[in-house]
Amino acid sequence: MSTASGKSELRNRYRFQRRERYLDHSFSYLATSAEFAKVSNIASYISYGEEPSTKELNAALLKSGKNLFLPRINGKKLEWVKWNGIDSDLSPSKFSKKIIEPVGCAISDNSIIELVVVPALRIDRSGYRLGQGGGFYDRALAEMKVWSIGLIHPDEISSEDLPREDFDIPLNAAATPNLLLRFNN
Repeated sequence: MSTASGKSELRNRYRFQRRERYLDHSFSYLATSAEFAKVSNIASYISYGEEPSTKELNAALLKSGKNLFLPRINGKKLEWVKWNGIDSDLSPSKFSKKIIEPVGCAISDNSIIELVVVPALRIDRSGYRLGQGGGFYDRALAEMKVWSIGLIHPDEISSEDLPREDFDIPLNAAATPNLLLRFNN
């Protein structure tokens, strides 16, 4: 089985498992963690479906005075738009109606972003994640070289190595609603 087909099979299995036991947890505690406290410019996302909710985390970051940037798909890349928490500044993506993206002008200098919150279906103990399969975050992280953290449900840390390809970028940490796991990479 190829790495790509192995990843696809795992995505299908993990999505099904999420639907079976989805719980809405808060990740707002991350806003006071050392990594979040020392930076001003944070990229996050608007969660959807069975993804761990970013609603409380995004609200806590804005309340603490952080500059919050959300991704928008532009071709094969992510671009980042500053968001002030106003829902009317969001709209469904052209890529997928399930994905909610910011409206407005994208920033011209991604190097101002100091930390990126990343969605994941699973994360292994080396920090490699299984995403949705588009490669958008791996491409963005390869260019940005920032501290990155993936949000997952409590039982989505994989004890086995996930399939990986040359372009996969390991995260610096994984967070569940009650655990922040930092990786040595």
